[in-house]
Amino acid sequence: MLKKLLVPALLVLGFVSTLVPSAQAQGYPNKSIRLIVPFPPGGGNDVIGRIIAQKLTERLGQQVVVDNRAGANGIVGLQALMQAPPDGYTIGVAAAGPMAVNPSLYDKLPYDPIKDFTAVGMIGTAPNVLCVNPGVPANDVKSFIEYVKSRPGKIAYGSAGAGSLTHLVGELFKQQTGLFMIHIPYRGVAPANVDLISGQTQALFPSLAGALPHIRSGRMRPLAVTGPRRHELLKDVPTFDELGYKGFDGQQWYGIVGPAGMPPAVVKTLSDALSQVLAQQDFKDKLSSEAVALLPLSPDAFTAYVKADIERWSKLAKERKIELES
Repeated sequence: MLKKLLVPALLVLGFVSTLVPSAQAQGYPNKSIRLIVPFPPGGGNDVIGRIIAQKLTERLGQQVVVDNRAGANGIVGLQALMQAPPDGYTIGVAAAGPMAVNPSLYDKLPYDPIKDFTAVGMIGTAPNVLCVNPGVPANDVKSFIEYVKSRPGKIAYGSAGAGSLTHLVGELFKQQTGLFMIHIPYRGVAPANVDLISGQTQALFPSLAGALPHIRSGRMRPLAVTGPRRHELLKDVPTFDELGYKGFDGQQWYGIVGPAGMPPAVVKTLSDALSQVLAQQDFKDKLSSEAVALLPLSPDAFTAYVKADIERWSKLAKERKIELES
C-alpha cells in the first residue's frame, strides 16, 4: 500500500519541481538586480556598466545596482558572479580582458569563460589607444619610438593589471618595435590613468571608452588606435595597421552575462530588455559619445563572438610568445 501511495506522490513532486523555475521566471524580476562590474570605478567597463544599469532599471521596472568587484584583471569579479545563484538577480559586465585575454595568458583560471557563464547579450566595441603624457615630446608613434630608445630603461607604461588587454597590447607593441619599456600593472585602468596624467608613467594603452574624457581635456595625447579603421571621434589618429604594425585588429568589447544555469525565460527577459535599450536613440548617442560602437548580439551570437576572440588572443599570445611580467 505504501509503495502504491509513494510512487504517485513522487511523480507529482517531480512534475511540480519542473514548474518552479518557470513560475519564478514568470514573476521575474520582482526585486533589485545586482550588476557586477569586475573593475574599479572610473574605467570604460564602469562607465558602460552604469549607463546600462540605469537603462535596464527603466526597462525592467526594478533597480539595477552596480557592484564594483575589482581585482586580478577581472578575475575577482567574475568569480563572484560565477558563484552567485543563477536566478537572474546577479548579472555582470563581461569584457575582452577577463573573458578572452585571460585564457590566453593564464594556465589555470578559476573559471571557464564559456561553461561557467550564461550569455545575455553583446553591447558594443571600442578600440584601445596608445596614449602618452602631454609632457612626452612625441606627436606620433615614430617620434615616440625615438624618444623611448633615447632613454633606455627610463620609460614606463601602465596597464589595468597583469594579463589585461591593456597589458597585452603594450607587450605586442614592445615586441614589434623592439622597445624596452617598464610595465607597471595597476588595479584597474582608473589608477593607471591617474599616474599617466601625473607623469608617473609615460604611456598607456587604455580602451578609448575610458580614455576619451582625458583625451578631450588634453591630459592625454593619443598616437594610434587598434581596430580595422580610424575611429570617428579620433579621425586624425591612425590605426596601428596603417603604420605597419600587424596584430592590433582586436578591440575592447562589452556585454552582459550571468552565472551558468540561468532559466531560459529569465535570460530571454534580460536579453529582450537589453535589445530594447540598445535600440533607443538616446542610448546610441550616449555610447557613441563614449567611443563605443554598438554591436547588438543575441546570447548565442555573443557566445560565438567570445569563443572567436579567445581563439584570436590565444593564437596571438602563442605566436608572439607574449608572457606575463612579474
